[in-house]
Amino acid sequence: MFELTGTKTPLVLIPGLLCDALLWAHQIGALSDVADCWVPNPVGTASIRDMAATVLETSPFEKFALAGLSMGGYVALEIMRQAPSRVRKLALLDTSARPDSLEQTRRRHALVEVSRGGKFTEVVRLLLPALVNRDKSCTPEIVGTVWAMARNVGQEAFYRQEAAIIGRIDSRPHLGAIDCPTVIICGRQDAITPPEVHEELTRGIRGADLTVLEDCGHLSTMEQPEEVSAALRSWLAI
Repeated sequence: MFELTGTKTPLVLIPGLLCDALLWAHQIGALSDVADCWVPNPVGTASIRDMAATVLETSPFEKFALAGLSMGGYVALEIMRQAPSRVRKLALLDTSARPDSLEQTRRRHALVEVSRGGKFTEVVRLLLPALVNRDKSCTPEIVGTVWAMARNVGQEAFYRQEAAIIGRIDSRPHLGAIDCPTVIICGRQDAITPPEVHEELTRGIRGADLTVLEDCGHLSTMEQPEEVSAALRSWLAI
């Protein structure tokens, strides 16, 4: 591991379910003058705990700012438990501190069964209405990127990711221990982790700031890329 010299901040960006570095493409480009970005590929394990450990083991940075979206937020919260001294700043996007509900777990198992039945592409089609704000963000470019990321991640990794998400712990009792500068960002129309879930995160983390983006669903980095990049730039400047 190494510590960067100069003015750029080491920044770890953790993607969500069935997502890869394309999720953060705008932020990587827009923040290139102030941040040295690294996107891990947390697809090799079936637990959030092990995903976090893998990120910590493979990160090129000893200390870093940390951002995670959706599943990436679950991993980021686990990193805060495993190695809080390594995280300088925390950004949580379209995520939750809650464990899976019984209904969420049921839906995840149903999607896995669809995929195991030879219909992995059907899983992506079923997920799309919840991932993006249909009125504003269901553009060919965004939809095409969602499909590309799903193909890149693949079916077997999808099974491991869903198992990890189902098995995650309740992070709410641990929020009070977070003491680094924290920003929380979500879409007003996020159907998976709605604004009230982010208000809960904001109340739980001392000094956290909440930004709610209008006309935006679950994939805020893609649906409102300029606004997310601007919010992260301000956070990095703290």
